[in-house]
Amino acid sequence: MSSSMRTDQFDFDLPDDLIALRPAEPRDSARLLVVGQDATGDRSVRDLPNELRSGDVLVFNNTRVIPAALEGVRIRGDTQARIQVNLHKRIAADRWRAFARPARKLNVGDRVRFGDGNSSCLMGALDATVAGRYQGGEIEFQFDLSGPTLDDAISNVGAMPLPPYIASRRQADVQDASSYQTVYAEHDGAVAAPTAGLHFTEELFSNLADRGIETAYLTLHVGAGTFLPVKADEIDAHKMHAERGEVPPELAARLNEIRSSGGRLIAVGTTVVRLLESATTTDGEIQPFIGDTDIFISPGHSFRAIDGMMTNFHLPRSTLFMLVSAFVGLERMQQAYTHAIQSKYRFYSYGDSSLLWPKAR
Repeated sequence: MSSSMRTDQFDFDLPDDLIALRPAEPRDSARLLVVGQDATGDRSVRDLPNELRSGDVLVFNNTRVIPAALEGVRIRGDTQARIQVNLHKRIAADRWRAFARPARKLNVGDRVRFGDGNSSCLMGALDATVAGRYQGGEIEFQFDLSGPTLDDAISNVGAMPLPPYIASRRQADVQDASSYQTVYAEHDGAVAAPTAGLHFTEELFSNLADRGIETAYLTLHVGAGTFLPVKADEIDAHKMHAERGEVPPELAARLNEIRSSGGRLIAVGTTVVRLLESATTTDGEIQPFIGDTDIFISPGHSFRAIDGMMTNFHLPRSTLFMLVSAFVGLERMQQAYTHAIQSKYRFYSYGDSSLLWPKAR
């Protein structure tokens, strides 16, 4: 069970050259590692329809990534300091929690101007007050604008919030505005992409439909906390970040019906897994859900909602690698990652994908 597990049990060495800095083109040409009980198989994402069967349902997260990476200037009297900010959780119409660098330059009450501070155009700049400071460089900003007007201003001054392991190697550019967004993104609110879904194209959706494989959509606004490493020595000591999600009543009813008629429920991404597991009762009934979830899935978790999972390759010592290890088994997952590294699969958000089937119950 998880209570005896150490964080270093989920560590592995990844060569830097396997961290993908750009996605595969076209999207569905990415590689797909199929991990079952007995074997590991090398495929392409385009082969996905052949790996599933008629009556199965793929469940997607239709959150939309907002341009949440902001650059600004702290103004305190006559002194100024440049800062970088990644918004990660909206807490009111005019307030966001964010990770700031360097956070030590910000105090409660400071004024910050984001965007082009020299612009006379109202939409060229966005002003805020530091309303709170928290651990780990987390800052609460109260913006001068609110609601949809604030959303528009963030869209004008912000950039795509690339994951730190990409952002540290290159700047976001115009390509990322489309590359770091799923083709079915619908509801604004995420500050990180549900990356398992980045591999899907209209052609792949068409091929899945031809095979009788259904699709369904829920919403979980992915937060920047998804990239935070587990720093505690024992995994049970880790405090999970919260993310806001919704499983509408009609979706819950449909998924229950599909499972009761023998269809398998395959989650596209760990965000879908976390939301469905949060919404499912101990006897396996998926219920409507709206609100925050901070569920931490690690070995010992009893999966109730899903029969399979499609997901990218995750960071060492991360909650996401712990989640997939809980589903497949730690030893099996370690073997699969060893194979992926030896076979030069591309890792992380813009990398290749895997299709996981559960360890024997």
